[in-house]
Amino acid sequence: MGRLLAAVPCGHKGAELRISPPMRGVAPARGGAGALLSSAAVPHLYDLMLALDPNAPEQSQNEVLNNVESMIQSGGSLVGHHDWGIRRLAYEIDHRPEAAYHLFQFETDDSSLLERVDHSLKIADGVLRFRIIRLKPGSPPPPTPRPESPRGRDREEHADETRVAARAAADAAVEEPASEGADESGGQEAEPAEQATES
Repeated sequence: MGRLLAAVPCGHKGAELRISPPMRGVAPARGGAGALLSSAAVPHLYDLMLALDPNAPEQSQNEVLNNVESMIQSGGSLVGHHDWGIRRLAYEIDHRPEAAYHLFQFETDDSSLLERVDHSLKIADGVLRFRIIRLKPGSPPPPTPRPESPRGRDREEHADETRVAARAAADAAVEEPASEGADESGGQEAEPAEQATES
């Protein structure tokens, strides 16, 4: 016959297996003639984004980075390490408004490496957040980070100036009615009126 047949469980009481021809458009069973290449043979590309505590000692940060690099090199190949520097977070994490960002790109076909890196970073001191992402084939390289815009600092300084200006305007509004009343009455009648109300 020469045709590959697949064994499919059958619901009939007396029969345990029913032999049926393979379906169109479905890959043959593993190990059979014409089996597809396993995806395990091709290493996948991953991104690891680390957000480290910038207040942690530099020695501690370097230790975390060196541990990650050595783990990646032991079970895969390091494609690139990008230090993006200290950047402002979208929201505070553990009362910290900034983090030191590092991007590692690596290739591996070993899922245990991902588990080891994940476990290691969960228990490491000084790691605020991390994320491991599997990239699709043909993904573009990571963009170079934009320099942190001074807009954030300008906004903070401008906000302080606005608060000061608003407070000065509010203080001026409180002082104006007293000075306006004194100008209209010549300043002399305002005092006797106050004395009259006291007695």
